[in-house]
Amino acid sequence: MSRRNWSIQDAKNRFSEVVEAARRAPQTVTKHGKPAVMVVDVTEYERLRRLERAQAPSFADVLLAMPQDDREFPRAKVRMRESGI
Repeated sequence: MSRRNWSIQDAKNRFSEVVEAARRAPQTVTKHGKPAVMVVDVTEYERLRRLERAQAPSFADVLLAMPQDDREFPRAKVRMRESGI
Protein backbone atom coordinates (compact mmCIF):
# COMPACT_ATOMS: atom_id res chain seq x y z
CA MET A 1 0.00 0.00 0.00
CA SER A 2 1.45 3.36 -0.97
CA ARG A 3 1.61 6.43 1.17
CA ARG A 4 -1.05 9.11 0.50
CA ASN A 5 -0.11 11.97 2.87
CA TRP A 6 3.15 13.90 2.77
CA SER A 7 4.43 16.88 4.70
CA ILE A 8 5.87 19.60 2.47
CA GLN A 9 9.37 18.75 3.65
CA ASP A 10 8.92 15.04 2.91
CA ALA A 11 7.38 15.85 -0.47
CA LYS A 12 10.35 18.07 -1.35
CA ASN A 13 12.89 15.50 -0.24
CA ARG A 14 11.13 12.58 -1.93
CA PHE A 15 9.45 14.25 -4.90
CA SER A 16 10.06 11.33 -7.27
CA GLU A 17 8.25 9.03 -4.84
CA VAL A 18 5.35 11.49 -4.56
CA VAL A 19 5.04 11.59 -8.35
CA GLU A 20 5.15 7.80 -8.69
CA ALA A 21 2.56 7.40 -5.92
CA ALA A 22 0.33 10.03 -7.58
CA ARG A 23 0.27 7.94 -10.76
CA ARG A 24 -1.56 5.28 -8.71
CA ALA A 25 -3.68 7.46 -6.38
CA PRO A 26 -4.02 11.15 -5.48
CA GLN A 27 -1.46 12.32 -2.91
CA THR A 28 -2.09 14.98 -0.25
CA VAL A 29 0.68 17.38 0.70
CA THR A 30 0.19 19.01 4.08
CA LYS A 31 1.45 22.30 5.49
CA HIS A 32 1.47 22.65 9.28
CA GLY A 33 -0.52 19.42 9.46
CA LYS A 34 -3.35 20.68 7.24
CA PRO A 35 -4.00 19.63 3.62
CA ALA A 36 -2.44 22.19 1.27
CA VAL A 37 -2.43 20.61 -2.21
CA MET A 38 -3.20 17.39 -4.04
CA VAL A 39 -0.85 15.77 -6.51
CA VAL A 40 -2.78 13.78 -9.11
CA ASP A 41 -1.97 11.90 -12.27
CA VAL A 42 -2.35 14.04 -15.39
CA THR A 43 -4.97 11.65 -16.83
CA GLU A 44 -7.14 12.10 -13.73
CA TYR A 45 -6.64 15.88 -13.82
CA GLU A 46 -7.72 16.03 -17.48
CA ARG A 47 -10.76 13.85 -16.73
CA LEU A 48 -11.81 16.19 -13.92
CA ARG A 49 -11.35 19.25 -16.16
CA ARG A 50 -13.55 17.70 -18.88
CA LEU A 51 -16.20 16.89 -16.28
CA GLU A 52 -16.08 20.45 -14.93
CA ARG A 53 -16.45 21.93 -18.42
CA ALA A 54 -19.31 19.56 -19.27
CA GLN A 55 -21.27 20.71 -16.22
CA ALA A 56 -20.72 24.44 -16.75
CA PRO A 57 -23.62 26.22 -18.47
CA SER A 58 -22.92 27.71 -21.87
CA PHE A 59 -23.27 31.45 -22.40
CA ALA A 60 -26.35 30.77 -24.54
CA ASP A 61 -27.94 28.76 -21.71
CA VAL A 62 -27.36 31.63 -19.29
CA LEU A 63 -28.91 34.13 -21.71
CA LEU A 64 -31.90 31.90 -22.43
CA ALA A 65 -32.55 31.46 -18.70
CA MET A 66 -33.00 35.22 -18.23
CA PRO A 67 -36.59 36.48 -17.86
CA GLN A 68 -38.03 38.10 -20.97
CA ASP A 69 -39.93 40.88 -19.19
CA ASP A 70 -38.99 43.97 -17.16
CA ARG A 71 -39.20 42.29 -13.76
CA GLU A 72 -36.22 41.95 -11.43
CA PHE A 73 -34.58 38.58 -11.25
CA PRO A 74 -31.95 37.05 -8.99
CA ARG A 75 -28.52 36.80 -10.52
CA ALA A 76 -27.06 33.34 -10.51
CA LYS A 77 -23.56 32.97 -9.14
CA VAL A 78 -21.82 31.13 -11.94
CA ARG A 79 -18.16 30.58 -12.60
CA MET A 80 -17.09 31.51 -16.10
CA ARG A 81 -15.76 28.73 -18.30
CA GLU A 82 -12.30 28.94 -19.78
CA SER A 83 -12.30 29.85 -23.44
CA GLY A 84 -9.87 27.10 -24.36
CA ILE A 85 -7.65 29.53 -26.23
